[in-house]
Amino acid sequence: MAEFSLDLTEEQRDLRDWVHGFAAEVVRPAAAEWDEREDTPWPVIQEAAKVGLYGFEFLATCWADPTGLSLPIASEELFWGDAGIGLSIFGTSLAVAAIYGAGTPDQMVEWVPQCFGDVDSPAVAAFCTSEPEAGSDVGAMRTRAVYDEATDEWVLNGQKAYATNGGIAGVHVVTASVDPTLGSRGQAAFVVPPGTPGLAATRKLRKLGLRASHTADVFLDDVRVPGRCLLGGRDALLERLDRARSGQRASGQAAMRTFELSRPTVGAQALGVARAAYEYALDYAKDRVQFGRPIIENQAVAFALADMRMEIDAARLLVWRASWMGRNNRPFTAGEGSMSKLKAGEVAVSVTEKAVQLLGGAGFLRDHPVERWYRDAKIYTIFEGTSEIQRLVISRAISGMQIR
Repeated sequence: MAEFSLDLTEEQRDLRDWVHGFAAEVVRPAAAEWDEREDTPWPVIQEAAKVGLYGFEFLATCWADPTGLSLPIASEELFWGDAGIGLSIFGTSLAVAAIYGAGTPDQMVEWVPQCFGDVDSPAVAAFCTSEPEAGSDVGAMRTRAVYDEATDEWVLNGQKAYATNGGIAGVHVVTASVDPTLGSRGQAAFVVPPGTPGLAATRKLRKLGLRASHTADVFLDDVRVPGRCLLGGRDALLERLDRARSGQRASGQAAMRTFELSRPTVGAQALGVARAAYEYALDYAKDRVQFGRPIIENQAVAFALADMRMEIDAARLLVWRASWMGRNNRPFTAGEGSMSKLKAGEVAVSVTEKAVQLLGGAGFLRDHPVERWYRDAKIYTIFEGTSEIQRLVISRAISGMQIR
C-alpha cells in the first residue's frame, strides 16, 4: 500500500522558512510605508531579485515540484508579509503563466526573461484581460485583434481594466477577440513587447487595498505586434477556430486557461493575509488585559480565535488539494480550483474582520496592521473570478448543467 503523508519535504520546509524570513525581515518592515505611498516598491522587488525570489528560475523550481505545493507555500509566506508588496513581486507571474501555458518553446525563451529584467534593473510584466464591459463575462470581450497579412502583424484595439502592472510593465500579455462570433472560444493571447507604440495607461487606479501594487487601465490604439507575438502561433489558432466553428468541444480559451492554473495560488495568497491577521489577534488577545485578566480567557474571544484557525487550516487543505491536482493533470471535475480560491478568499475577509473586532478601537487605527490586512483581504473575493463566479463554476461542474 502506498504511503500517505501530509508532511512537507525537506526542500519544501527550507523554501517555506526562506520565504518567511524574507517576508519578516524585508517585506513587513516596509509594508506600511509603501501602502501609504501607494507606489510600486522597486527597492523591495530588486532585493527579491538579488536573493533569487524574483525571476523565472524561482518560478520554474516551484512549478517543477511534483506535489504542486511549492508555489502555494511560498505565496502564503510572502503574502503573510504584505499582500501589496507580495503582488508587486508575484504579479509578473500571471503574465509568465500565460506565456508558459499558451506559448511555444521559442516564445517562452524570447519573452519570459524580458518579463523579469535583471538583478540590477528588474522589470515587471502585466496580464491584461478584464475590460469595462467584460469582467466576469469574458465572452463579452471587445478588444479586437486583426491580422494584417501584408506585414505579418496583428493590430490590437481596445481597452483593458484593472491590469496589475499595467503601463509600468515592459511586457504586456493581452487577450483579444479574433472572431467575435465565437465568443470566448474566438479569443487569443498576444505579447506586446516593451516600447510598442499605441499602448498607454493614462492613470494609476487608487484602491482600497493592495496599494503597493500598481493597477491601471490599459488602452490599445492600433497596436501593431509581429506575428510571432501570437501565443501558440497562427497555425494552432486557426486549427482551434476551425474546431470551434464546427462545434467541437474546446479545451479552453486564453484567459480561462491562465486563471485555472492560478486560482489555487491566489487562494494561498489570501491564506497568507488571513494567517497574519489571526496570529496578530492571537498575540494581542494574550497580552490585552481587561477586568484583571487577558481577554483570551473569555470564551467569546477564545472561540473566535479557534474558528479563525480552523477556517484557515480548512482552506489550506483545499488549496493544497487543488494545487496537487493541477500539477498532476487531474481534472477539476467538481470545480476544485474554484473551491480553493472561493474558500480562501472568503476566509481572508472573515478572519481579518474578526481580527479588527478583537482589537476593538485599536483595530480601527493604522497603528496596528490589522486594518491594512482587512482592506487587502477584500480583493480575494473579487479578482481572478468573484466569489459568485467561483460558485457558478462549481455548480456547473457538479450538476453538469449550464447554470446561469
